[in-house]
Amino acid sequence: MKKFGELIYTPEIENELAISKRETHTPKIESPDSVRAGEVFTVRISIEKHPNTVQHSFRWIELYFYEEGRDFNPIFIAKAELTPEIAEQEVTFKLKLQKSGIIHALAYCNLHGLWENRREIKVE
Repeated sequence: MKKFGELIYTPEIENELAISKRETHTPKIESPDSVRAGEVFTVRISIEKHPNTVQHSFRWIELYFYEEGRDFNPIFIAKAELTPEIAEQEVTFKLKLQKSGIIHALAYCNLHGLWENRREIKVE
């Protein structure tokens, strides 16, 4: 039996997959590389070049934050549920951090499962 973490397509596992699958399923994270402590900034997560039909689409995107120095991680930030054919496969979240860490985006494709990407953010 596989552990739950083994069911998620991470950047490390994605290297073993076809490039077309990686390009159309991996959540793209757009954010600044560094931010000031306590200042609001925008994180945009999108899935590009992927079908958006009832038969094949992303149904939700979640955002987590792994904060440096915190005993218990990750911190759940937000979830956006997507309706096929109506909602675009893109979400924007406003965040403010006190410490540096790693943002993790997790997205669910109804045919191909869970896909993850991550991005480090430095807090100055």
